[in-house]
Amino acid sequence: MVNGLPGMLRVGDLEVIVSVSDRRKSVRLTVERDASVTAVAPSQVSRGELIRVIEAKRSWLYGKLAERRELGETRPAREYVSGEGFPYLGRSYRLRIVEPGSRVRLVRGRLELGEDGGAGELVRWYCGVGEPWLKRRIQPWASRMGAAEWTGLRVRPLGYRWGSCSLNGRLNMHWATMQLPPTLIDYVLVHELAHLRRGDHGSEFWRLVERTMPGYQDRRERLRRLGPDLWLPEEGR
Repeated sequence: MVNGLPGMLRVGDLEVIVSVSDRRKSVRLTVERDASVTAVAPSQVSRGELIRVIEAKRSWLYGKLAERRELGETRPAREYVSGEGFPYLGRSYRLRIVEPGSRVRLVRGRLELGEDGGAGELVRWYCGVGEPWLKRRIQPWASRMGAAEWTGLRVRPLGYRWGSCSLNGRLNMHWATMQLPPTLIDYVLVHELAHLRRGDHGSEFWRLVERTMPGYQDRRERLRRLGPDLWLPEEGR
């Protein structure tokens, strides 16, 4: 608890998960992909000030919550059987079940999975192929943005976030990002690189994204629509 701010704050019928950051100059409100509401607040913000910010954004929060809940209801289930489709870089690849103990491989347009394998093996495969691919992909965007703050990149489960960045300039990318078409992965990368300069989603943040990727709004909308079709198992989050 800092300045009377608990980990969970109730404002009317909204439950907000609160964290405090010395790096923040203003409150950042986010509706996560699991429809939870989070707030990152400067250390000097009081409980009353935070409540006023949340109340001022109530209509926006309700709108985003409605979107997230609608998207979450449509996510399709997948089975680990031959013929099931799993996305990779925007294309769907059919699963081929092979002998037990086999490692996951993409071979001649088929994604091979051992008979004794499942979600864990597939998630590890996405992480393994994703890290070198994303490190190559991010380089031109980082150079274009002059993002010298970028110090590294890891691929890992991130719950319902596409990406995150740390104070030391390290980027984290969700393994599910590797299911997206490359043009939408580029948007996620630019979005996270922009957060190295601007921690919030204010006007300066979006101006930076626009300068780097004109017309980014179309990619953002496509990402919003495509997200529910991606594979995101409970055990892989």
